[in-house]
Amino acid sequence: MRPETPFQAIVRMPVMHVGVRTEAGRIAEIRYLETTVPEASPGNALAERAARQLERYAADPDFEFDLPLAAAGSAFQRRVWQAMCRIPRGRTRTYGELARALDSAPRAVGQACGANPFPLVIPCHRVVAASGIGGFAHHAGGFHVDIKRWLLRHEKAI
Repeated sequence: MRPETPFQAIVRMPVMHVGVRTEAGRIAEIRYLETTVPEASPGNALAERAARQLERYAADPDFEFDLPLAAAGSAFQRRVWQAMCRIPRGRTRTYGELARALDSAPRAVGQACGANPFPLVIPCHRVVAASGIGGFAHHAGGFHVDIKRWLLRHEKAI
């Protein structure tokens, strides 16, 4: 298990806190955190910019993020993440639909979704199971699926 990563900002959102880690002038990670994790004021200009954009998204689901993201993921993961970015707000696609579009398998798409280091900016919450909401961030239930449900409601997708 990897040690906890320090965040340059921890932003309060309606059902979670969101940690933002910056590195070399780019967003290195965005992570969902329990609301018991204390908020933290932005520690640099990019973290401030990310915090303001997260707040704007919380107020307006049509807000579009504009943040420099660090290079991350395998070539396949990046293809899945690009496909997720093409899913419009208020819509969802199933793991199977994305898999067919990418000539892949639903499980591989699900693993790439769960590995997304930039949730919200790359909207992995818009990918659902054929028979329901599905998992989220490599979790089948609990806190993370509650976040997914809130995000889909916020975006009027469910």
